[in-house]
Amino acid sequence: MKPAALLRALSVVIAFGLASAASAKTAPAPEKEAPPADPNESCMMCHADASAKGAGGKSIAVDAAVFAKSVHGEMQFKCTDCHADVSVESLPHAEKLQPAACVNCHEDAVTNYRGTAHAKAIAKGQGMAATCHDCHGTHDIKRSSDPASRTNFANIEATCGGCHGNDKIVEQAHLPGGNIQAKYHDSIHGQLIHGRTAYSGMVPTCTSCHGAHSIQPKSEPDSRVARAHIPDTCGGCHQREKTVYDTGKHGQLRQAGSEAGPVCVDCHGAHTMQRASRPDWQNAVVGACGNCHDDKITSFRHTYHGKVTTLGPAQVATCAACHGAHDVRPATDPLSTVNSANRLETCRNCHPTAGVQLVSWDPHPVPSSKERSALLYYTNIFMQALLAGVFLSFGLHTVLWAYRSIRNRLQRGRRGGH
Repeated sequence: MKPAALLRALSVVIAFGLASAASAKTAPAPEKEAPPADPNESCMMCHADASAKGAGGKSIAVDAAVFAKSVHGEMQFKCTDCHADVSVESLPHAEKLQPAACVNCHEDAVTNYRGTAHAKAIAKGQGMAATCHDCHGTHDIKRSSDPASRTNFANIEATCGGCHGNDKIVEQAHLPGGNIQAKYHDSIHGQLIHGRTAYSGMVPTCTSCHGAHSIQPKSEPDSRVARAHIPDTCGGCHQREKTVYDTGKHGQLRQAGSEAGPVCVDCHGAHTMQRASRPDWQNAVVGACGNCHDDKITSFRHTYHGKVTTLGPAQVATCAACHGAHDVRPATDPLSTVNSANRLETCRNCHPTAGVQLVSWDPHPVPSSKERSALLYYTNIFMQALLAGVFLSFGLHTVLWAYRSIRNRLQRGRRGGH
């Protein structure tokens, strides 16, 4: 190639290379993919407004500071972790959203809840029944060990009382038992919890008896408060009483499958339990014994003890004073406190100087039964006849006296009042 031609070719190559380099420098660099937006920041653009309301007028505001201190906030949860039908790529979201998906993390609890009385009520169209957020909260959920948690031991009464202590809800939802919170609050259990005593942390509250995520009505056989399970439920705390009860006649009846055997709530009540040492309760429980032993309570009322207990609280023997409380046994049982061999010792608990003659008297007299005691039978007839005779005599005397007074007045009137 001639020198002139070679020079021209080299010049073209150089010029082309310089143009390519220049175009490469001026061409824009490919854009990097933007990092995804934080769902919480996107949601709070609307929900941080304290006045934010939904189409129905209900507040949809969320306090970010409150959420940050909740158990979910501490775990760095995102809004979309619970509100699974919301996507930050498609905002604004639909007005009507599905409830928070608690089942994604709490599968066992939600599964248990679906078989409870609350869930069954919702399934029947009774939308007032409690769900997860009614008990645990929404954006302010805290661990149960936190004193500020709605499910903390000391706050369970108030949480359940949101429905079972609200007279309006009780009436609208036809909740059984009426205002249960008020009854529980005044009971010995409620008093101990709020009394800040050494027993405050050990006293049963609502979930102790009914369960937390497994609440069933007492009509369900597997309910913790079903009649057949009451001794075991109460025995979870009152173990000594449960052991004694099992060895007594009442416990043996229950173990044999008899519905006639009384359980704890038959004597103590369910939500109104009182301290057993109170004289007024001891007198009142006599009536509870009479619910089953009607004939015995009638005969008891004939005695001095029975008449005093009818008048009001007093330090006098009641059913439990003689028969025992949780270890009631028939009189034929050698271990019974009213067995013939033990009766004097039982009486001496109140009458230290009592002799054998005291226990010879019938503790349950039946005046109408000649076979039980002929002396008492005829004495009762005599007293009834005497009482009737006294009233008849005084009644006749009053009538004759009135007749004479009226006759005398009429006679004086005819004589001009002299």
